[in-house]
Amino acid sequence: VQLQASGGGLVQAGGSLRLSCKASGNIFNVNVWRWYRQAPGKERELVATRASGGFTTYIDSVKGRFTISRDYTGDIAYLQMDDLKAEDTAVYYCNAEGRAERRPFGSWGQGTLVTVSS
Repeated sequence: VQLQASGGGLVQAGGSLRLSCKASGNIFNVNVWRWYRQAPGKERELVATRASGGFTTYIDSVKGRFTISRDYTGDIAYLQMDDLKAEDTAVYYCNAEGRAERRPFGSWGQGTLVTVSS
């Protein structure tokens, strides 16, 4: 299963971006979607999770500003980012877990750069 992330770019503080991540392959279902980010000089951190059933979790720094969701097929995930701050600048990675070709899978997207100017 391959993941293709898109939607990053340059935005001013207070602005919004929506990241997308499309899963392709012989997918049966995606059970968990996650978005991570890695800022320059820092470790990768988990930003948001959407589990099957719609349960979502977020790190404290993005609560109320970011929303993780998926489309009706379950094969595309989104991260809506509002009220962006300079500290949100990072490369964002999507991650998915599920079943494909009768086997469990876990895949990563290639990363998309988000730059927030203050």
